[in-house]
Amino acid sequence: MLILASASPRRRELLTQAGFSFHVESIPVNEDPRPHEDPIHLVKRLAREKAEAVFNAQPQSHASDDPLLVLGADTVVVCDHEILNKPVDDADAVRMLRLLAGRTHQVITGVCLISPLGVEVAAETTRVTMLTLSDEEILAYVATGEPMDKAGAYAIQGHASRWIPRIVGCYFNVVGLPVALVNTMIESARHKLAPHHVS
Repeated sequence: MLILASASPRRRELLTQAGFSFHVESIPVNEDPRPHEDPIHLVKRLAREKAEAVFNAQPQSHASDDPLLVLGADTVVVCDHEILNKPVDDADAVRMLRLLAGRTHQVITGVCLISPLGVEVAAETTRVTMLTLSDEEILAYVATGEPMDKAGAYAIQGHASRWIPRIVGCYFNVVGLPVALVNTMIESARHKLAPHHVS
């Protein structure tokens, strides 16, 4: 049984589109960065904490032919060494978009898969280039409400798509989940957990 330890509708949509069957169960964790914590360490730590919270809340008796797998994820946007999470209000969203406009930034997602085999943690980085934006464009975009629950205050799959001419890396990572990486982790775990598998 696969459980997605995330309340993100985008992660749920991506897993569904990729053909996975899963349940969703999210337990909030403190997402504040630790002092001097680098972005990759932060997203990997938070992905693990989210997955562990859900895994530890499950009954531990599962059929051997359907082992428990819990997937956690966390995404941040990084520009000028600043970690951009979800904006706290409209003004914060405007500030983030002004910072990103006309530049290339990084989107980093940490993923964690917990199974009877143990814990596997990884991270994916995608470089995203955004066109120069006028204040009018930024204010109009923020007024749509779309930026408010997105790391970095934009949705590449939404209205902001018109301003992103180039990415280097996994597109789905920018949406919120590096699907190919996640698939590799899940398939590897399921193969090793299969009753016929002999190590």
